[in-house]
Amino acid sequence: MIHCVLHDPNDSVAVVVTEGVKAGQTLTALILDEDRTIQIPCASDIPLGHKVAMKDLAVGDTVIKYGTDIGKVVAAIKTGEHAHVQNIKTKRW
Repeated sequence: MIHCVLHDPNDSVAVVVTEGVKAGQTLTALILDEDRTIQIPCASDIPLGHKVAMKDLAVGDTVIKYGTDIGKVVAAIKTGEHAHVQNIKTKRW
């Protein structure tokens, strides 16, 4: 089962595409540009359509989703944690 998707293996977050993702699971992530899967540990419950961190991210790091800069980290995020408005902000303002 595919739990989350990302375009490029260098994306720092993936989008959860299944319901019921819970902390403690091992997630299968589909890398679309390479048509292959990888496994990552899930460290927190993550709702459908939300992001999961693919690597540890420090405050100030740029967040890359689908190969695009979507903002900066404002609170550290560990691999497998929920990445959302509580720890990512836009760079626009």
